[in-house]
Amino acid sequence: MKLKLLLISLITIMTTTQAKAQTAQNDKAAPIAIAIHGGAGTILKSNMTPELEKAYHAKMKESLEAGYDVLKKGGTSVEAVQAAIMIMEDSPLFNAGKGAVFTHHKTNELDASIMEGKTLNAGAASGVTTVKNPIKLAAEIMYHSKHVMLSGEGADTFAKKQKLEIVSADYFKTDRRWNQLLEVLQNDPDATALSEDKTDKHANALNYQNTVWPDDKKFGTVGAVALDQHGNLAAGTSTGGMTNKKYGRIGDSPIIGAGTYADNNACAVSATGHGEYFIRAAVAHDICARVLYKNITLQQAADEVIMQKLVKMKGDGGIVGLSPKGQPVFSFNSKGMYRGYIDTDGKVYTAIFEE
Repeated sequence: MKLKLLLISLITIMTTTQAKAQTAQNDKAAPIAIAIHGGAGTILKSNMTPELEKAYHAKMKESLEAGYDVLKKGGTSVEAVQAAIMIMEDSPLFNAGKGAVFTHHKTNELDASIMEGKTLNAGAASGVTTVKNPIKLAAEIMYHSKHVMLSGEGADTFAKKQKLEIVSADYFKTDRRWNQLLEVLQNDPDATALSEDKTDKHANALNYQNTVWPDDKKFGTVGAVALDQHGNLAAGTSTGGMTNKKYGRIGDSPIIGAGTYADNNACAVSATGHGEYFIRAAVAHDICARVLYKNITLQQAADEVIMQKLVKMKGDGGIVGLSPKGQPVFSFNSKGMYRGYIDTDGKVYTAIFEE
């Protein structure tokens, strides 16, 4: 009897030890990572105050931590991408959501897209005007619509049906973006008469009233890529577009394959730049395709597209990418790009300027 109990005890111990070992192995084999960008362009350290530089680093770190926290708790890469991007959409520091630029008609029109690498499912919204967080709308379209892209009034209506947070047009307005528009309109032959009042009475988003922004000549877009513990990649992008855009212009951000792409077999990519060129070059998809078909690294593929193909086309901008193993990659041909990552070791990194 004692021998039988001893054998049972030994078997129990062995089973428990094996289970713990398997769990540890699974944990080790399930890396998580996230990377973001907040726009690329002529961003020079000599033009940026220490206070503003600190504010950008802090907000990017907040964005990364929001997404990484989702991943640590077992959330999906799609959820992590949304969490990271929403932080930037809610910040007037970036051209997305609250800090979106103005169109020629003095309105804010927002674009966003999201894609999951496991199924190649995707959702996108363009020209929305009332949705607080367009990246959430893109995800709702991906999961709850038979379509991939919705636009304008129809997209806003769908957002209401999905019970997303709806805001008034005044929510998106900031002094910084309003003054940018007025400056551009002064040299626009199509511009209507300008008001003498060069401030937006509705905006109080920033406390940098006397700030000379160093990055107004940049391509303002925010994006994120993530890898979850299930080995699934996702990518998302959100933007207010280009200052003074006309005729319902749509850039690359809401276009799957141009501004956003994710494939578990290759990579996840979110782009920022002069959208017309990124559309024509199918930048995000081209990078993933080069990884797949040329059997090269993600960094090589990204540099071939951003530093060679786009440069020949005279297109400016960059991308953030993530490999299936969670390796973050950046490539940009401009003077700077707001960017950062938390890698598979938990290392946090943020940067702004060209290095």
